[in-house]
This record gives sequence, C-alpha cells and structure tokens, in this order.
Amino acid sequence: MIRARFAPSPTGYLHIGSARTFIFNWLFVRKHEGTMILRIDDTDVDRNTEASLNSIYEGLNWLDLSWDEFYRQSERLDLHRKLAYDLLSRGLAYRDFTPATNEGEDRPHAEGPWLFHPEMRAISTEESDRRSAAGEPFVIRFKVERDPVREVAFTDLVYGPQSKQTADVEDFALLRSNGMPTYHLASCADDIDLKITHVVRGQDHLSNTFKHILLFQAASGLQPKFAHLPLLIAPDGAKLSKRKHGPVVSVTTYRDNGFLPIAYINFLCLLGWSPKNDREQMSLTELTSLFSFEGVNRSNAVVNFSEADPIDPKAMWLNSQHLRTMPIAELAPIVRRSLEDHHMSVPGTEAQFEHVVDLIRARYSTLLDFALKGRAYFADDFHTDQVAKDKLDVPGARELMHVLADRMEANAEFSEASVEADLRKLAEERGVKPGVLINASRAALTGQSVGPSAFAIFPCLGRERVLERLRRV
Repeated sequence: MIRARFAPSPTGYLHIGSARTFIFNWLFVRKHEGTMILRIDDTDVDRNTEASLNSIYEGLNWLDLSWDEFYRQSERLDLHRKLAYDLLSRGLAYRDFTPATNEGEDRPHAEGPWLFHPEMRAISTEESDRRSAAGEPFVIRFKVERDPVREVAFTDLVYGPQSKQTADVEDFALLRSNGMPTYHLASCADDIDLKITHVVRGQDHLSNTFKHILLFQAASGLQPKFAHLPLLIAPDGAKLSKRKHGPVVSVTTYRDNGFLPIAYINFLCLLGWSPKNDREQMSLTELTSLFSFEGVNRSNAVVNFSEADPIDPKAMWLNSQHLRTMPIAELAPIVRRSLEDHHMSVPGTEAQFEHVVDLIRARYSTLLDFALKGRAYFADDFHTDQVAKDKLDVPGARELMHVLADRMEANAEFSEASVEADLRKLAEERGVKPGVLINASRAALTGQSVGPSAFAIFPCLGRERVLERLRRV
C-alpha cells in the first residue's frame, strides 16, 4: 500500500508551497487508496513555536483534506537516537569531538565534499569510546563511502534519473552534541519506521536525497520513491519567501479574502501541474482522478501578485467559477458560515436561503461578496450606491415605489410573475417606461443599480421586507 507523508516544520504559517506539497501528496494517496500521514517535524526547538503549529493546523483544516495518521517528531527522539547509535556501532558513523563552531552543516566546498574535520573519521573505536566515556561532547556523523567511491542514483518521478558520486557527498551530521537529531536523521528514521513508500516534497530538497538514500540503504536496505516538485516563485523570479513576501505566501490570506477551499486547491494544483487536456476548473474528485506525477512540470511556477493586491488573478477567476457552478447544497452552508462570521443572521428556511444564494452568486467572485455586495439580501442596514440613488431620483420614481407597494400588498399572490404583472400595469397606467420602475425598485430593494432580474428579487426578499423598503424611499 502507498504511504506518503506531509512533514511541515512549525516555524511560520502554512506556506503556499507547503500547502501545494500537501495537496499533491493527498491527491496521489487518495487516487491509489493509500495512507496519508501528517508528521510535524518539530525537532528544531530554537525555531519552533506553538503559534506556528496552530497556524499550520488552521491552514490544513481550512483546506478540509483529511489525513489518516498523525505524528510529532519531538515525541520520537528515542527512535532517532537509536538509529544514530546503531550506525555508530556498525562502523557506518563516527563521533566528531571537534568543539562546536558556527559552521553550517552543509557548507559548500569547491574542491570536493566538506568533511569538517577529516581526522575525526580516522580515530580508532577505542579512542572514540574513551573520549565519550570521559564526557567529551561530540557530534555523530555519517561515514560516507570513500574507498571505493560509488554512484548514488535514483529516478525521480518528476525530474527523471539523478546520480551523484559518494566522493561528492560530505560526512553529514546525524546527531548534534546536545543529543538532538539533525533533519536528515529524524526525517529518514521516521520514514523508515512509518514505512513511507513515496516522499513527495519541494525541489529544494533534491540535493538532500543522495544523503537520505545512503541513510536508507545503511539502515534498512530499502528506500522510498521520490518526487520533487518545482518551486513557486514571485513575478520577479525570486523564490517565494515568508520573510520577503509576507502574507502573500500564507494560505490563510486566501481564506481571509473569501476563497472557497476547493477553488484554492484547484489553483494550487495548476501551479506546476496540468491534466494535459487544457482543463482548468476541476472538482476535488476530478483532480484526484486526473493527478499524476507525469503531469508535473519541471520548471518553476509563478504566483502572480503585486504590492497592491496579494491575490493571483487566476486564483480569483477560478474562485468565481467555483462559486457559480458548485452545487447549491454544498455552497449554501459555506456562505451561511461566512455571513455568520460577519455577524449576520440568516432568516427563513434553508430552501429560501439556497434560493437567494443561487440567485445572486453569478455576479460574485468571493464569499466576502455575499456579506458586502449582497448585504441587502440578508440584512436591512445596507448601503445605497450613487448610481442607484440616481435611479430613485428620476422624477416621480419614489412616488411610484409607494404606489407599487400598495398594489403588492393588495395582491394575494406574491411571485415573480405577479410582481412583473403589477409593475408593468402600473407603468402603463402612469404612462412611463417599465424600466423606470424596474431600475428604481432594484435600487430601493438592494441599494444597487445592477444585479439579478428585478422581478426575481421581490420573492427572494419576502413581501414584508419589500413593502417596508419600497415605502421608505
């Protein structure tokens, strides 16, 4: 069975690139009826924060894509240390007693692999054990094969065949002097223990894969398959960064701007992947059915935004399309929650509410539009724009609204057809064009000069609201 994991580090909010990685993992697993694992990689105690962890949960819960198993690396430290010491006991790793410095773990070196302190690799087991027993601090490093040099190779499901000589891989750290595992050790130890079959992650981890394969081979003889995803970049070609681009790269920015989860998922999928049939708008079922790593591009994908607007126009277009086509029974509860978040209660039956949502959604792009542009359909304190006021200021229009209200109060029927008949009859009697009454009534009832059919608005609002609004202009 396919087992894949999404392993974010709680060092900031859920990044748009991380969200896409989670989605691609999820689609692949669900398509093949496998197991989706959420693993919080929280061993970097100096950078992890509870606020960041909560932000990750918040973003994932909004996407509403479930996982089957959950783990935290910080609760699995014994497993990580056991693997490090097992490799040490088998001569596949060694202690490095060099005092700690500010040098990076993977410092580049023009003349070959950066070994940090090669003399440490050469000390005897007896000396290593003696110095350890004496309490001298040390780092445990993986002993990369040097003699003979061999090739480390794998076929990436996106980027194809990859290879590197062991002579070009440094002796990387496994366990720090404080006993905490490095990313390489913790990630591989957990992947082995959790029986991960496919590692799907960003292209920036491609170079790490050779170290990880060495670890997998040394620890278990087995290794998962790898799929590395192209990076997401800004319009200027820079890698999207939490530090540089701020809220633009946060999943919750789209949520707070009124996006539907499925529209955002759809948008992220199209950043670096295509179903090869020119389709753009897709449901979750369709995305799951169509997804494959063969459709993932190798080139980086651009997220378009500006200083004035953090939202990608393509994302906005997709959201409007999903708003207009989603089954109303699915959309209505989402709209209701959005209205409640804006402290707006929704009267009437669910069927009436669904009818209103269905009537007005065609002109909207986000969920926020229902509470802002559509406020008149759900509340009595709404704004009237200037163009609508001009429609009401046409000579005689306000008086005609009062007369129209009387006609409708007297008519036992209150339907779209009866409203149209009453309005057109009144226009004929007063010798005015029906458009005068149509435009003025829409303005009086919604505060807007454009919208759905004016006749359809009346039954949506209900007789009581209609009479009150027509008479107060």
